[in-house]
Amino acid sequence: MTYAELRKALRIMGLRERCTIKELKARHRELVKRHHPDKVAGCNQEAIRDVNAAYRVLLDYVSEYRFSFAEEEFYEQNPDELLRRQFMDDM
Repeated sequence: MTYAELRKALRIMGLRERCTIKELKARHRELVKRHHPDKVAGCNQEAIRDVNAAYRVLLDYVSEYRFSFAEEEFYEQNPDELLRRQFMDDM
């Protein structure tokens, strides 16, 4: 996979540069419902193929992604916990 293919998949799915797997799956379900030929009369079958191909590209990418469980990454992903840690110690 190239970076251009990854960017194209994000564009097709209508996703930002950062999303959760849950958001990715929800967006896929939404787009499949919108473009599915059994549900939408006169639907462009190429659109559903593009959505499914983009979904596979993004799933492949995230399945190979190395997650960081470092403390600084935890607090970046959970800013409320960072605030709690900073201010609860002051009490």
